Amino acid sequence: MGYSSDDDKILSYNDVVLRRSDLDILNGPNFLNDRIIEFYLSYLSTVHTSSAISLIPPSIAFWISNCPDTESLKDFIKPLRLLESDLLIFPVNDNTNVELAEGGLHWSLLVYHREANSFFHHDSLMGLNKWSAKQLFEAVSPFVSDGDAMYRECSDTPQQKNRYDCGVYLLAIARVICEWFSSGGVKNRDELWFTDVKETVPDLVNHLREEMSGLIRRLISEKSATV
Repeated sequence: MGYSSDDDKILSYNDVVLRRSDLDILNGPNFLNDRIIEFYLSYLSTVHTSSAISLIPPSIAFWISNCPDTESLKDFIKPLRLLESDLLIFPVNDNTNVELAEGGLHWSLLVYHREANSFFHHDSLMGLNKWSAKQLFEAVSPFVSDGDAMYRECSDTPQQKNRYDCGVYLLAIARVICEWFSSGGVKNRDELWFTDVKETVPDLVNHLREEMSGLIRRLISEKSATV
């Protein structure tokens, strides 16, 4: 897609480039785009540095789900070293057109926990992304286990109250799960992270946009100070 002349690049963070329009998205009731999702997942990877945690960028998750050739998919996935991770976090988007960048209308989250050998789908809009999540599960499952991993829809996932906050819920849930895992995963061990998600996410989504906006502005300021 093209960018207007006033849509300047404002931050390069790891492999993510943010533009002014991306920051504007956080200031209003807007659907989060791929770059904001990728930026915050990348940020979480710098907070939770364990090699046991892999946060997969949206573009990678999308291609795994939609790659038409199994052999090409094997070559594509190999560098990700998914078998070495105990917690895998995949953003799910309902875009089905591989030629349409940043398509789709809904985000959700697919999580693989190796100890449970199970994938868990968290959807903040009544399971709207179930088909897309199952497609990703079926594509990636042979590369993270012996093909015997289970799939579960998490029906008690906190639900959004509008049509545009699905990406915020995705990121809030990913953050809570990473925090649970990094703490040793001992709290509510039998329930994994489900109680933490139910108790923490509804409040977290209320201020996560503002928190991400502040984070981006702080990183911009820090980079400017080093120039």
